[in-house]
Amino acid sequence: MTGARAASGVIAIRTATLCAILWTPLLAGADFSTYRGFQFGASLAASAKQAGIQPSEATLVQKRPAAIQELEWRPRTSYQEDSQKADPVREVLLRFYNGELFQIVTTYDREKVSGMTAADMVEMISRTYGTATKPAAEVAYHSNYGEAAPVIARWENPEYSYNLVQTGDRTSFALVLNSKRLDALARAAMVEAARLDALEAPQRAIDLQNKLDADDRLVLDQARSANLPNFRP
Repeated sequence: MTGARAASGVIAIRTATLCAILWTPLLAGADFSTYRGFQFGASLAASAKQAGIQPSEATLVQKRPAAIQELEWRPRTSYQEDSQKADPVREVLLRFYNGELFQIVTTYDREKVSGMTAADMVEMISRTYGTATKPAAEVAYHSNYGEAAPVIARWENPEYSYNLVQTGDRTSFALVLNSKRLDALARAAMVEAARLDALEAPQRAIDLQNKLDADDRLVLDQARSANLPNFRP
């Protein structure tokens, strides 16, 4: 019996090892470079075409030292579609650094994830992207409640990082996807833009006040020109 048990144990170990060997390439092979047809590094024009919207709908967030643009996309849902099978994504924000897609922020519809826990979300996403890590970190995440969010779970490879966070009002979840290289460049540009803005703020305030004073003088001059000829004591 002891020999049989030992043999059975060896077989079990070998089976587990084989499964691990076979499963690892599948996880390692997860494609992080593309999300729902949107390719990191793609141009604004190409991304807008993929979304079925016009590039002119993009918002210019920052001009210098590098252009940062944002484009919003909402998946289309057929009215005939079963509500339980409808796309759980509410909206996708595409962000561009000098015209290259560097970040994708996917926000899930709170009704479609209602009742789901963070553990549920991690399990479901891991089915596509493999085992997650849970770093003690925050990621930049713009919402009405703040500019950063704690990372619940992270899936990544050397080039890309996918981060699960909770929305600011804690009623839903979002997935923040980054090209590590482009995101680093974008963050550096944002820091530099903030530095330049702070440096130039005093002069901009002076210029604005001078403009307001000039506008006031113009209004008074126009009023004087109209009233002076008609004045009677």
